[in-house]
Amino acid sequence: MKRTRSESMAENRGKLIAAARRAFADKGFADASMDALTAEAGLTRGALYHNFGDKRGLFAAVVDQIDTEMAEKAKARGAAAGTGWDALLAEGAAYIEMALDPEVQRIVLLDGPAVLGDPSRWPSQNSCLQVTRQAIETLMGEGVLKPVDAEAAARLISGAALNAAMWIAASNEPETVLPKAQQAFRLLVDGLLARR
Repeated sequence: MKRTRSESMAENRGKLIAAARRAFADKGFADASMDALTAEAGLTRGALYHNFGDKRGLFAAVVDQIDTEMAEKAKARGAAAGTGWDALLAEGAAYIEMALDPEVQRIVLLDGPAVLGDPSRWPSQNSCLQVTRQAIETLMGEGVLKPVDAEAAARLISGAALNAAMWIAASNEPETVLPKAQQAFRLLVDGLLARR
């Protein structure tokens, strides 16, 4: 059966992202060769430029894919922890813990901000931010949290988790830093709880 043009383009896009993901994880953004990457994918540089514009565009697609996977894993951890506040805390802790993954460290936490700029402006991070804001609004409505601007609280919670993860990724001893980061994150966000 003959594939359509859009199916062929989607397949090529997937091949390029998979090859780039391996290259960026192994060598980092600066040292990843576009010639080697496209050869591994069995495609030309023209296919890369057609699908992503340039190396930075391909990197952004890889970051988006990994960041989306991280959000899904965090959400699953949150769902396993329960609902409401417990879920929100578990999601934050899970995101911080993913900083131990070498692929996440290299691509999302170290090279990502250097290449793509402020993570709060990434589409995947913005999506997570909106989900966090909605959870905060719900928790305030239930009286679990103190009255606070939901957007400000969401940005600070997300920023704390991201900075904790970046600290772990940049550390020479990430396993030692993880429990410290998670404890401090928990203490910070606990300040939002309404005291009964």
